Amino acid sequence: MRAMCLVFVLPISIGMTLFVAQTANSQPPGGGGPGGAGGPNAADVELVEEFDEDKDGRLNTEERSKARKSIQGNESSPRRGPRRRENRPPGTPGEQVSPADATSYPSSKALYDRSTLRTLFLDFESDDWEQELADFKYTDVEVPAKLTVDGKVYADIGVRFRGASSFFSIPKGLKRSLNLSINYADKDQRLYGYKTLNLLNCNGDDSMMSSVLYSAIAGHKVATPKVNFVKVVINGENWGVYVNSQQFNKVFINENFGTTKGARWKVPGSPRGDGGLRYLGEDIEPYRERFEIKSKDREKSWQDLIHLCRVLNETPADQIEEALEPILDIEGVLWFLAVDVALVNSDGYWTRASDYNIYQAPDGRFHVIPHDMNEALREGHGGPGGPGGRPGFGPLPEGGPPGFGPPPEGGPPPGFDGRPGAPSQDAPRAGRRRRGDEGRPEPGGNRGDIDRRRGPGQRGGPGRRGPGGPGRGGVELDPLVGLDDDSKPLRSKLLANPRLRARYLQHVRTIADQMLSWDYLGPRVAEMRELIAEEVAADTRKLGTTESFLNATSPEAGEDGAGLRGFAEKRSAYLLDHEAIKALPSRQND
Repeated sequence: MRAMCLVFVLPISIGMTLFVAQTANSQPPGGGGPGGAGGPNAADVELVEEFDEDKDGRLNTEERSKARKSIQGNESSPRRGPRRRENRPPGTPGEQVSPADATSYPSSKALYDRSTLRTLFLDFESDDWEQELADFKYTDVEVPAKLTVDGKVYADIGVRFRGASSFFSIPKGLKRSLNLSINYADKDQRLYGYKTLNLLNCNGDDSMMSSVLYSAIAGHKVATPKVNFVKVVINGENWGVYVNSQQFNKVFINENFGTTKGARWKVPGSPRGDGGLRYLGEDIEPYRERFEIKSKDREKSWQDLIHLCRVLNETPADQIEEALEPILDIEGVLWFLAVDVALVNSDGYWTRASDYNIYQAPDGRFHVIPHDMNEALREGHGGPGGPGGRPGFGPLPEGGPPGFGPPPEGGPPPGFDGRPGAPSQDAPRAGRRRRGDEGRPEPGGNRGDIDRRRGPGQRGGPGRRGPGGPGRGGVELDPLVGLDDDSKPLRSKLLANPRLRARYLQHVRTIADQMLSWDYLGPRVAEMRELIAEEVAADTRKLGTTESFLNATSPEAGEDGAGLRGFAEKRSAYLLDHEAIKALPSRQND
């Protein structure tokens, strides 16, 4: 019997509504969590097994037709979509484009090379592809397509819509985010070494550059998904520029840590995600409700995560560095926190305690990894390389700190701490990929009996303290926000230690002084603007306007100080004038 589906609407801070489809019979013991019934590990509505008559593990045309009819005839099905969408002008058909019209890049130009704008041609067997993808959004069904890139054809890839607000707030006919499974039918098929692509629609980001810039800045010091731009053509029609963001999977782990082993968790995005690593006791179930395991589901992995939470939350501040050093990449976490706040990531750890990734390497140490980087480097919205290489933007101006220059060929950047060596022979192996592991919809919601007495956004709680606190953001977000918020112990516990707080503030200062300098950032923005501006102008399915893109990426700050330059200059000035940062020792210690 198929899972029944519950649909409900929740208000969120940016004036939209949050649509969540959840299966009523997927709830594990312990009740619902922040991801709704069953938490983030709840399964999609499973249709493949029921309708896969030829038992090949996927649905052909006839099988998908039957599955769609079953959804369309079910009043509680996941097809019953959002009740409110943003008012946007409708999309219109784009120009016709063929592979012969596209620039082809050599294989020496890596998939995530930021100087490239590859064209990805997707060909579905039906003109009804958009509605079919929408029908199957909250199920385990992927829709097959042919992919052509640089003149080479990749047969039978799987496609699905991805995202939460980037899907439900966007009307049909406009650009929605896509997930491509290159290995959908052939487990060995890869596109330049990658088996999964995340193509993002830049919802709410007029510059279209937030993810790319965030990745480039964070990537100098933290293992970070690589990001660049691609052009997408669907059934011969131009659908414009998408952001191409690397998947957090074994390929990513191997590039950054030299192994495919270890445990991986995604902390799904939610306004009340409560995934900040609070200690919730020794029972695994409360953690399952907050963290979505992406590797093999081993009890030992969960026990290690619980141990990290216990040590993080219960160790006195003067002992915390010594206690955590064997099990947590502290320096990497301090850089993660510094970028998160310095670039005002309004989907970040500082405000939502969600939307990031966790990796436990074979040596037992945990690493914190950025995930959703689209809601950064802007004010006024509620707060605003190739395989083996790091995606840095190149050297900083004279005097920049080590580690911010180009990476050595095929390796990590100089000064990057915390990367494990070769895994030991007896290190635990990550499990094989579950169906849907690479592209499951992002769960949301805030159900369940979670203790939120000091959670984000609660009236009178720590989320309301200080200038620019959670729920506000913007260029005056205090770098010391949330120090008394026990729902975010990576901040409140680590930064309670004076030595660690000073190191964190030094990292914030480095970002403000070096990476937010328009002398450094401006040329990078100009290069990307030149790369995509013509395609943005031609894009009839984009979510913003050409004018808003040009204003956001202008080399001038403008009278209102908006756009990337305005943000960078005002944010840098605010941070460098902050009393705690001005009180730091000289920059040579950064």
